[in-house]
Amino acid sequence: MAYAEMAAVGLLVGALHALARIKSPAPPLIAMVGLGGMLITATWWSTL
Repeated sequence: MAYAEMAAVGLLVGALHALARIKSPAPPLIAMVGLGGMLITATWWSTL
């Protein structure tokens, strides 16, 4: 999947999450650091 598609899906899921008023299990900063780590790892892993 291209990065633009992944970003669009992430925004859609985030919007649905907000509309459903689901409490996040992690504070936003920690969640963003975790997502960044997943992106970096996925990019690194695909180069192997």
